[in-house]
Amino acid sequence: MRRTFPQGLGLVLLLAALSLACLSPLTLVREWRLQRSWQATLEGMASQEQGSSPSAPVPEVTVKVSPALQAGAPDLEGLLVDLYQRVSPGVVAIRVYGGQGPSMDVPLDFELPTGQGSGFVYDKEGHIVTNYHVVADGEKFEVVFANGDKAWAEIVGVDQGSDLAVLRVQDVPESQLVPLPVGDSDQVKPGQIVVALGNPFGLRGSMTLGIVSARGRTLPSEQMAQQGGVFSMGDLIQTDAAINPGNSGGPLLNLEGEVIGVNRAIRTDGPVRGNVGVGFAIASNWVRMIVPELIRSGEFVYPYLGIQARDDLPLAVIEKLDLPVDYGVYVVEVVPGSPADRAGLQGAETTDSPHVIPPGGDLIVAINGYPVYTFDDLISYLVTKVRPGDTVTLTIYRDGKKMDVEVTVGSR
Repeated sequence: MRRTFPQGLGLVLLLAALSLACLSPLTLVREWRLQRSWQATLEGMASQEQGSSPSAPVPEVTVKVSPALQAGAPDLEGLLVDLYQRVSPGVVAIRVYGGQGPSMDVPLDFELPTGQGSGFVYDKEGHIVTNYHVVADGEKFEVVFANGDKAWAEIVGVDQGSDLAVLRVQDVPESQLVPLPVGDSDQVKPGQIVVALGNPFGLRGSMTLGIVSARGRTLPSEQMAQQGGVFSMGDLIQTDAAINPGNSGGPLLNLEGEVIGVNRAIRTDGPVRGNVGVGFAIASNWVRMIVPELIRSGEFVYPYLGIQARDDLPLAVIEKLDLPVDYGVYVVEVVPGSPADRAGLQGAETTDSPHVIPPGGDLIVAINGYPVYTFDDLISYLVTKVRPGDTVTLTIYRDGKKMDVEVTVGSR
């Protein structure tokens, strides 16, 4: 026998099914609150239909809820609304004039911005934090506040190694400046809910929701190396919060309203520059360390070892090289005359093939007793805990033997 449903009930069931099919994992975080209201609506409509055939009770939909949510039963929607109201006044849009940009084909006497990005208020002195690549080619900079007020700004300092820059707005009353607190990125954990604020595609004051996907990512920096290529920057936070062109320089925040990262880049496939759920933010502890130096002196001096290295080697390579452990940083090349060279670190043998990792390199597994599992571990320790001129102890494996090598760190 063919089962029929009342028209109104059938529509609600269809909408509920479509809603469940479209739910993202983050949507499920708050959908648990609507479970009972869905059931009540369905049962209520079924009882109100006149002449309808008897139907089975609506099955209860059970969604597992985090114990943390159950304990406090927070209203995530209300929390996000409150968060936006508190922090959005501290987020700004940055318009860049001059240099190379998409508006360079307009007449020179008709000035339009050639680039745009985001930033946030750092202090009551008018300092604005953003990305280096946002302002790199600019000649003039306009800052637009959340309420629409505009002000010219000047560059205070830039750092290509971290892709950070500091501007300072001119003639802005202190009441207009709402600094955002900078949190401790060492406390950030994968799975933590975060929001990104900024100006994607010029849409000022946009907020997106996501989670911390991972920590400790490494990407190329904006700083060229003397021996060719670019230096690496580490300790990046990966997030699936939507980040798009124009978000660069804006804050990634936790639900307490603390900046835990500065949105920097997105991973894209193909010619389309848009979010695919893989974004990266500069860890806030780099901000806490580098920005004060940019304000004080206009630059940040990095510690320097002078090596090119590989990490996360495939098992086949580990076995071929006869490495005693499956973690660490394998030294491929030591820059001649560098601190690593003077300390006696050894790189791998030379090869003509870019697809072969040759034997002979040292394997770094610790620095000052701190374990080094990946290249990011080494970079992060150097940048956050070592200054040029310091001497560090590298624990390495060489020819299967474990030993310590002392290196006096240089600068770059």
